[in-house]
Parts: sequence; C-alpha cells; structure tokens
Amino acid sequence: MTDDPPDRPQSGGLVQALQVPRNATLGVLAGVGLAVVVYLFRVLELLGPFAGTRQYPVIGAEGWFLLLAFVLASATALLVTALLTVVSAYRLSREF
Repeated sequence: MTDDPPDRPQSGGLVQALQVPRNATLGVLAGVGLAVVVYLFRVLELLGPFAGTRQYPVIGAEGWFLLLAFVLASATALLVTALLTVVSAYRLSREF
C-alpha cells in the first residue's frame, strides 16, 4: 500500500472552457474605467461644484473618493466577470 494521493483530473479545463481569464480581464478593465470616470467627475467637479458642507476627516475628500472608487472598481469587475462567465457557461451548454 502506498501513501501517494489518487490521480485527479486537471481542473484548469473548466476555467479555460468558460474563458474565465478573458472575462476577468474584461471585468477589471470595465471596473477600473468606470471608477476612473466617476472619480474624475467627482473630484475635478466636471459637472460643476457639488453643494454641501460635509467634513472629510483624516484623508480629505479626494482620499475618501479614491477609496470609494476602489470599491466601485472591485464590485464592477466582479459583476462583469461573473456575468461574462455565466454567458460563457450558457453558450457552452448549448453546444452539447
């Protein structure tokens, strides 16, 4: 009796079949693009000054909006990647 682990099939086939790396790249591009546009509109006040007398402690308004832009980019990247992967799975299931 040997202590060798049982042979397992490679798991990369499903990832490649669903085009996850391509979907993740497109998701990150969409997320970063959206976050940059929203950040620039807010911080540079491209639509004019925003009314309000809010206080932004410690890191200032630009810092807080930069953190929010990171969250927006991450969430958008995850959503776009998931949607594209579901579409890839649906197309793959229709082939069989």
